[in-house]
Amino acid sequence: MLALSRKKNEALVINNNVEITILDIKGDQVKIGIEAPKEVPVYRKEVYLQIRQSNKDAMNTENTAENLEALKKMFT
Repeated sequence: MLALSRKKNEALVINNNVEITILDIKGDQVKIGIEAPKEVPVYRKEVYLQIRQSNKDAMNTENTAENLEALKKMFT
């Protein structure tokens, strides 16, 4: 993990197209702004983990093979 120090209104750039700016600091809370292309998803980690778990659960249902066959039929 890379750890950086930034002050209010300072930023960092990731992969030439994502910019993260420190907007405000109040006590132990930091407000950040993220500029990224629309095709780059940006989630809070707890939301990302919930999405990932939901996707995993959906793939582990008993009817997965049946669901895949139904999808194939829809597109043929």
